[in-house]
Amino acid sequence: QLRLVESGGGLMQPGGSLRLSCTASGFTLGYYAMGWFRQAPGKEREGVACINAGGESTYYTDSIKGRFTISRDNDMNTVDLQMNSLKPEDTAVYYCAADPLPTVQAMCDISSPKPFWGQGTQVTVSS
Repeated sequence: QLRLVESGGGLMQPGGSLRLSCTASGFTLGYYAMGWFRQAPGKEREGVACINAGGESTYYTDSIKGRFTISRDNDMNTVDLQMNSLKPEDTAVYYCAADPLPTVQAMCDISSPKPFWGQGTQVTVSS
């Protein structure tokens, strides 16, 4: 069974840090570009950070540049999102997705269908 499972969400105060992990089972992540997406209440899902299959190329949406870092370990079949300097506007359900697309820009384009999605993990930033 092909699955993506996110973990690491929770409640954090503004300025704090969280690390999200996405673990794949049933397929080899190394053949796929990966991305982290988020959906806040009442808003559309958006691409946050994406990384190509080999890990050499990354893409970040402007609102999180310099605060979030995406990384992957293809041997462990995992992709992580390190989130620092969290803000209340980062509150959302965070999802990981996999797609054999060649570019990170296309991976982070929410209008492009992704074959695999995780179930999401809630991140709440509040004092």
